Amino acid sequence: MESTAGAVKNAVHQHPLYSLQGLNQRFFSAWFNSFIYNQIWEDPDVDLAALELDAESRVLTIASGGCNILNYLTASPAKITALDINAYHLALTRLKIKALEKLPDYESYYDFFGYADKQKNQENYDRYISPYIGKSLDDFWRKRTVFGGRRIVMFTSGLYKQTRFGYFMRFLHFLGRLSGCKPEALLEAKNLQEQRLMFEKNIQPFFDNMVVRTLSRLPVSLFSLGIPPQQYAALKSGGGLVNQLRERVSRLACDFPVSDNYFAWQGFKLAYDHDKRRAVPAYLKKDNYSLIREQLHKVETHSNSLHEFLAKQPANSLNRYVLLDSLDWMSDEVLTTLFREIARTGEPGSRVIFRTAASDSPLERVLPDDLMACFTYEAERSETLFKQDRSAIYGGFHLYILNAR
Repeated sequence: MESTAGAVKNAVHQHPLYSLQGLNQRFFSAWFNSFIYNQIWEDPDVDLAALELDAESRVLTIASGGCNILNYLTASPAKITALDINAYHLALTRLKIKALEKLPDYESYYDFFGYADKQKNQENYDRYISPYIGKSLDDFWRKRTVFGGRRIVMFTSGLYKQTRFGYFMRFLHFLGRLSGCKPEALLEAKNLQEQRLMFEKNIQPFFDNMVVRTLSRLPVSLFSLGIPPQQYAALKSGGGLVNQLRERVSRLACDFPVSDNYFAWQGFKLAYDHDKRRAVPAYLKKDNYSLIREQLHKVETHSNSLHEFLAKQPANSLNRYVLLDSLDWMSDEVLTTLFREIARTGEPGSRVIFRTAASDSPLERVLPDDLMACFTYEAERSETLFKQDRSAIYGGFHLYILNAR
């Protein structure tokens, strides 16, 4: 498997070691050299509305946990190229793709990635997946962890309660119980009014907990949520971190029906809705199983950064770009280089989307005038889609269109 450490250092280290920001960045890069996310936290419904995928769409995206790559296949694009500098996330993405191809039926796939805690998942990996994924990827999943078990055991002991994100969420749930909070109770609400009442009773007091308020003042405490020092600074400048987090959790809990919001289920229960299977990602819904499976040949994955990969691609070769929240990580120089490559490799009319911790897009501030003139910011559409994002964890959603040359 490809190395994560060097790529993350190049992305994150923007200040000298002897500065506080530089020290935090080095702590984060060391922490990030592992499994951070067990699912992606960008709402695919919002992405699909912004991207307007069709049979001619050639998509470049960051892989992360691989969820949205498979979700995008429900729109039948021409091709999806997925990149990541985190070898763990790339391994999870590749496993999802190969498992969807090789597991015998929908239920075995849902057991593996929906429940992700069934004892038979390890047997199914050995029987159906391991012989077909290649030695490097198989070695990755068979490698022993510090606890002695193979990595693939994550899918028998509960994927969504593991990884850096999962462990930290379990810790937050523990703190919540000590404060008398019961976040999972919100999932029993019948309507938005009940959700609001349950939020005020069972979740809002959590943010007044002294331990929580103390932790929020430490950038390292949020590394397990995948929040690098740059994003921490943006959140803090937005009116106090606890207030920012309270507002975003309030949106997650109160603004969207929990009946089909799988982000709320993961946030408040660390699981999907297995009974009704409405609050699950599109790639785990039975109605989409055959459609997605038939299009797996359209996906390719690479270990690389966005700007380095694009530098090797021909002009006019792509028309959709999904950058997740990566711009928050980038130096001004790297961000400018990336958008020069997007302007070169993109067809006129290409659609570029990304999210930010703060509400504002950095492009108008960072890009030189000649490069900024290549793009049109769809500000009104961006704001509308931001309000529809069920994950509710970001401060801004941004859609840009590449102008005709």
